[in-house]
Amino acid sequence: MVNDHLSDLISRIRNGYRAGKRVLEANLTRPSLQVAKILVEEGYLEKIEESEGKLILSLKYNGKKPALMGIRRVSKPGARIYRGARELPRVFGALGKNILTTPKGIMIDKKARKENVGGEIIAQVW
Repeated sequence: MVNDHLSDLISRIRNGYRAGKRVLEANLTRPSLQVAKILVEEGYLEKIEESEGKLILSLKYNGKKPALMGIRRVSKPGARIYRGARELPRVFGALGKNILTTPKGIMIDKKARKENVGGEIIAQVW
């Protein structure tokens, strides 16, 4: 049984790209669905589907190169990382993005800065 579904999702995506997979499954939870939707919107995943309590992710490739070069969990259950809107770190000189959970929902750093809202940095993608 998995305790941290977001870490599990991030690990599955990272390992799926490293193994050259096209499709993978993850547990369906509201936060993991929201993170997956953000990854689709930002062009890191091809599409997502929901099926019988599972989240089916289609990984995106540009030719043979993965659309996502890296993804890592920042804030963990034992060590939460919170930042204000003005304190959000840049990922690879603004080439990457932070995904954070805010009082207004899960969003990327660009939208959080625009809405002037901070929160918990759950992941970084590049």
